[in-house]
This record gives sequence, structure tokens and C-alpha cells, in this order.
Amino acid sequence: MKISDEIQAEVQRRRTFAIISHPDAGKTTMTEKLLLYGGAIRLAGTVKARKAKQYAVSDWMDIEKQRGISVTSSALNFDYNGYRINILDTPGHQDFSEDTYRTLVAADSAVMLIDGAKGVEAQTKKLFHVCRMRGIPIFTFVNKLDRACKNPLDLMAEIEETLGIKSYPMNWPIGIDGDFKGVFDRGQSRIELFESGGSHGQSIVASRSGSVNDPRFKELLGDHLYGRLCEDISLLDIAGDEFDMEKIRAGELTPVFFGSAMTNFGVSQFLEAFISMAPPPAERIHSEGIMSPWDSDFSGFVFKIQANMDPAHRDRLAFIRICSGKYEKGMEVTHERTGRKIRLSQAQQFMAQERTAAENAYAGDIVGVFDPGTFLIGDTICTGQKPFRYEGIPMFPAEHFAEVSARDSSKRKQFLKGIQQISEEGAIQVFKTPNLGIEMFTVGVAGILQLEVLEYRMKSEYNVDLFIRNLPYTLARWVIADNFTKEMLGFSEAVIVEDQYGRTVVLVKNQWTLNSIAGKNKDARFLDIAPPVS
Repeated sequence: MKISDEIQAEVQRRRTFAIISHPDAGKTTMTEKLLLYGGAIRLAGTVKARKAKQYAVSDWMDIEKQRGISVTSSALNFDYNGYRINILDTPGHQDFSEDTYRTLVAADSAVMLIDGAKGVEAQTKKLFHVCRMRGIPIFTFVNKLDRACKNPLDLMAEIEETLGIKSYPMNWPIGIDGDFKGVFDRGQSRIELFESGGSHGQSIVASRSGSVNDPRFKELLGDHLYGRLCEDISLLDIAGDEFDMEKIRAGELTPVFFGSAMTNFGVSQFLEAFISMAPPPAERIHSEGIMSPWDSDFSGFVFKIQANMDPAHRDRLAFIRICSGKYEKGMEVTHERTGRKIRLSQAQQFMAQERTAAENAYAGDIVGVFDPGTFLIGDTICTGQKPFRYEGIPMFPAEHFAEVSARDSSKRKQFLKGIQQISEEGAIQVFKTPNLGIEMFTVGVAGILQLEVLEYRMKSEYNVDLFIRNLPYTLARWVIADNFTKEMLGFSEAVIVEDQYGRTVVLVKNQWTLNSIAGKNKDARFLDIAPPVS
């Protein structure tokens, strides 16, 4: 393995993480506040500030700004205290979970945001388990402490019982039920009290800090709050889990922080602690072995494709997670799937839709390269004598299906282009009926809201009005069998189609029908994760 001092030093200062949460837990707000305290922006916008037209910096699609939700992941990077921070902001809504799953493959750790009033919610559980499967560290931020919340001890118990992970509170809230005064830092035995300002969280909040034994804090808090804090501290020291950095790195123990992203309370403290504990880029498994992040040979994989980020140019970008080596402008790499040589001449890095040219980048960094239609999600690019392939990004079956067509047949060309490009992004799955002489598409999505986004994007980006007819199917399975035909189904409530990569798929109405088909075809395999693209 070839190692350079430059690459090793740059890799060590990288922190690449995804933020995961249930919808409305405050994820996009938290992302912006990390940018604010990291010095990347001077004033935080909010998705709720409609009159001032200040939208979340990580939400760049018009539909995101209109609906106040994130519908696609975005990459943000900035330098802070000698570290290069790469944030992957993911959609919280379950209808866009497929995009989040792919993004988590590119992250080295995850920040799990929990609404203090609602606790652990359904989508948080799903995303948490994806993180656990990858074995990456998970850091928890209990948000919205400025509002009425559950008891902090009950929240800790809920995290452990619902998610099956031990927890260690790094700080402890002082004042709850909307009377959030500050936090107690357990590591430093210090109290930090926050000062409310008139900026509504748009600028950095002032605070006062000092030892828990300083009598002025007892006077400021009053006997009740101070006494309760001392009782909680004592209980945590006696009955709580011990801090264990090895378990945190292994994803077996989650450090928990309390705060409020909206008011900025606790955000700075979280950022400082997170950077000190989060891991730099780690080794990655590939088809020929294991790749070290500080190996001099360049490598990376495509985890996201996005068309039309710049409406003026209708461009298409492939987002690449660098896994080893150093990107340099104009370098030549091998595209493993096709064996072709590709020159990377104009890689870019991002602050949502804003872009800067990347002169160089290292393991952990996210770069976007212009894609003329060469890349697919999961593709590996690399240098060195022998090309290899990183482990594939899982493609899960859709759960909602609809027939789609252009209302205006004269726009067939734009329709086909739009469907192809959006499917290659992974935003939709596209199926065709084999041997059918006409163009007929069935679209599969994880959630109904994705169909709304498809309809919106086809109109705004490709000038095509869609006709959408919902279908009754609820399950899809990839079929591994010799010459699987519709006669082998035996049910009218199922249909055989091909996905956009030519793989055989069966769509069925319910689990009972699927079980019956599988029972009649013992030699066939029905997969709930797509097989590799040949």
C-alpha cells in the first residue's frame, strides 16, 4: 500500500456524516445551525420564513421550498477548527427513504435527531437500523427542548428500549416543559446557561458558563431547578452506562445531547463534542479486498445522481464519495463497470445548489462530476493497475405503483428522457412489460408523495404533463429463474415486468399471492433486494 503524508493528514481531518430523523424533528434546521456555528453561513434561514423568502440552504428544489420538506439529499461542506466537515442532509419523509438509504452508505457516522416531545418515531427506527447494519457510530441530539417535552430520563429509556442501543448523556437539560435554561456538561462538570435573543435563532446565541459548584448558578437557577439538576446528575453517575469510546465507534453506544436547534441552544456544544468523537474515513471493502482511505491510489463510488440542479443548463451530476487517494483536476480514472477511461476535469463541491470548483479532494469528501449518461448508482471509479468494485448500494422494492404516460403524445421524446433520467437518479423505479410493442411504463415508488414529485419535475424540468393511473400492486420481487413466464404465476393479481436494467420482476397485490406463487415455483427465487446489474 502506498501512503503519502499529505493524504494521511487530510484524511484524519475529515468528518463525513448524515443527519437522520423522522419528518418535522428539525433536521434541516439543525443542518443550518451547524453551518451557522461552523462559520459557513452568517445568518440562518428557515423553511418557515416564507415572508422573507428565506429557505433552508440545503433545500434547493422549488418543490422543497413550497412544501417545507426535503425531498432529496444534499451535500454541504465547510472547514471548521482545522477539520473539513461534510454533511449529508437526507430527506426525513418516509416516502423518500430510498434516497436516505443510499446516502447513508456514503457516511462515516450519523447524527440521529429526536423530537423531545414525540420521542423515537417510526421513520427514525428504520433509518437507525440501516446505520446499525453498517456498524457506523450514531450520535443522538434530542431536539426542541424549548417546547414541552418528555422527561429526559424517560427519553433515555425509550431510546434504549425501542432501538436496542445503550446511551450515554453527554449533557443534561436544565429546565424542561418550555422553560429550557441551559445544559450541564457532564465531561467538564460545567453549567452553560443560554441567553434568549431577538434573532429567533438566526444568529449565534450568547451564553454564560461556569462550574456547577459556583454559587452564582444556584442563585440564577433557583433552589428548585438547581436541586433537581444535582439529583439527576447523581442518579446518572450511579445508575447510567459508562462512557466507552470503543463502543461508540462500534455503534454499540450512542452519546446523547439535549438542546434546541431552533433557538441554537446546545448546538455549539454538540458540534465541538461531535467533531472530537466522530471517526475519520475508514477502510472500505471491495471486490479485490480492502481499501485504506490513505492509500495513494484514487477510488470512489457513485451514491447519487441528480439531473437539472442548474435549471439554466439542464445538467446532470454524479455525486461521488471518495474512498482513497487524492482527486486532482483532470485526472484519468477507470470506470469499473464498463472498463472505460474517464477524465475528471470539472469536479465540484457544494453548499446545496451553490457550487465551487474542486481543485483537489480526499477520502471522505463528496464531489460532483458532470455525467453525460455514463454513470449508474453504485458505480466505482479508480486508478491503479487492477480495477475493482466497491460493495453495491442496495436497491429495495417499491411499494406503490402507477402507469404513467405523457398527456401530449407529441412530447414523447421529452417524456422518455425525463423518465430515464429520473429513474437513473433512483428517485423512481421503471418497469416495462416484456415483448410489448408499445412504450408503456409502470413506475414504482416507496411512497405516494414521490409520484407528486415526479409529476412536478416532469412538468417543470421537461415540460411534460403526466397522466398517472394508480395500480393495485403493493409488493415487488426480483425473480431469479430460468424463463419465468406469466403462465407460471397462476394469478390474475400478479404481473411480470422488467425493470430499467432488464431484470425480471413480479408485481403482486399482497403477501398471500406472493407466497402462493413462490410455493408453485420452488426452483425460483424471489428477492427483496435487487441483484447486481450485469
